[in-house]
Amino acid sequence: MSEPHSSEFDEHAALPQPVEPDKERESEGPAPALGRVPWPTPEPAGDPMSSLGEPDPPPLATPTGFPAPPPGTGAHRATPDTEATSIVDRRWLADQIEQMDQDRAADPNHAIGGPPRPFGSQAHRPSEMGQQGPSWPQAAPRPPTWSQRQEGSQRGAGPAQDDWSSAQGSSASWNYVDNIRSSELVPTRRIPPSRGWRKGLYYSTFKLINPGQSSDERYEAELVKKVRSLVRGTYKIGVLGKGGAGKSTVAAAVGSIFAELRKDDRVVAVDADTAFGKLGARVDPKVSGSYWELAADRNLDSFGDIRSRLGSNAGGLFVLIGPPETARRRVLDPATYRAATAQLDRFFSLSIVDCGSTMDSSLTREVLNDVDALIVVSSPWFDGAKTAGETLEWLANGGYTALLHRTVVVVNDSDGHADKGDLKLLVERFGKHGQKVVQLPYDQHLRPGGVVDVKDEINALTRRRLLELAAECAEHFASTSDRPQRSGGAQGNPGQHRGL
Repeated sequence: MSEPHSSEFDEHAALPQPVEPDKERESEGPAPALGRVPWPTPEPAGDPMSSLGEPDPPPLATPTGFPAPPPGTGAHRATPDTEATSIVDRRWLADQIEQMDQDRAADPNHAIGGPPRPFGSQAHRPSEMGQQGPSWPQAAPRPPTWSQRQEGSQRGAGPAQDDWSSAQGSSASWNYVDNIRSSELVPTRRIPPSRGWRKGLYYSTFKLINPGQSSDERYEAELVKKVRSLVRGTYKIGVLGKGGAGKSTVAAAVGSIFAELRKDDRVVAVDADTAFGKLGARVDPKVSGSYWELAADRNLDSFGDIRSRLGSNAGGLFVLIGPPETARRRVLDPATYRAATAQLDRFFSLSIVDCGSTMDSSLTREVLNDVDALIVVSSPWFDGAKTAGETLEWLANGGYTALLHRTVVVVNDSDGHADKGDLKLLVERFGKHGQKVVQLPYDQHLRPGGVVDVKDEINALTRRRLLELAAECAEHFASTSDRPQRSGGAQGNPGQHRGL
């Protein structure tokens, strides 16, 4: 009897002592106002859930936002069977469960696999009872499936699309080649100098100190590069000027520059001056061939065959001369010129044609219809400069405007007595209309006559001016790529000259 009494005493001692309501309120302080929502009154007897025939719902988490129940209600004591412990109205909960079943039946998608709406959602709150329900914990959203992510990325919905391609990165952003530059990795190579004190320093230090080329050497290299520009097909340059202005000398000199620098092409000078032209004497005095022999020979199948009809100099320039004899002299006509130059076009890509001084002759018109560029030679004196000006005006008024734009004027000081002020004035006046003007200085090696040697005999300044002249003529070499091919010789119509 003593042991049960002790156990019963311990049980009663463990129960909390009741506290009067007034004292409890004073100790706890004022309760927080929650919209003055009264606690739902539990039903005294019976369980409404048993009539539904369904199992009880899982236990819910404790709602937030409400104070803990007072200890006087029996939070730490055993609950009788007749006392309801739920803080939610069971009748309202049964209505909400029935409403959820109706929603599942009305929404097939929701019934098949959609997540159930949580009890704390707005649709399941007891708004019809005029009460503000407790804030139930929200269920964690399910992660989107692979198909949902693909559909979202195709529709473009949402700021952050979970697309696989965006996660892997675009191929356009992986650019490695543009960031690897030779200018940053390969050291700059200086070209060794070829003359002057730079060359002496380079070789005196056993090539350890390389100062590089001077600005003058780099400028000369640019001129050489222009002269060596690519030519497709054939390109012909005519030389015009008054007798005694030095047009044959200029033709032989610029032709020798081209032949020296263009080793991959063959260059030929053609004497088309009917007034005893001197081009042959400036290139090869021993040449014996002529227009008529070249035009009449039908067995010219190789370059060796045509080489026997031409002369040449040490620089590699070939020459075709006019009629050498004085007795029984034959006059060169346009038909013979066309037949002979047609044979030359098969083996030579660049031709320098020394024209006559008579602009109205049929042969001069034939040459103008055949050439691609012009060189007009003027003397530094008044009569020679006036003749050069009249030649340019004749070209402009005669239908050769396109050829005039590819014309270079050479002011040739052939005797060395011209005033420098006059030379400067002529260069300015001729260049005012857009023509390129080259001033050729006096050179004692060119004055006496004979074979022109541009490599070893002429002055350095004269060679530089000839190189500039050749570079100006070569500026239009690139235009030969889209030039229409000739279907035959021109027939003397000034408007039908071969243009670029």
